[in-house]
Amino acid sequence: MKKFALMMFAAASIAVVSCGPSAEEKAKMEAAAQAAADSIMKAAEAAMATEVAPAADSTAAAATTTEAAPAAEAKK
Repeated sequence: MKKFALMMFAAASIAVVSCGPSAEEKAKMEAAAQAAADSIMKAAEAAMATEVAPAADSTAAAATTTEAAPAAEAKK
């Protein structure tokens, strides 16, 4: 009977311990997830800022080229 009680106590202890992460572990996981999300957001913002600048420059270059072309034709 003592062995049975000891086995039940051991099984109950293992079940309680293995239920899931503690509050500290959950807080660490949430902090890591938030840091990853912030990093991804910063990278996305940087990529968007990089993509917008060349598009504006190419538009300005196209406008300059179209304005210069009639002037060159007028000189002929």
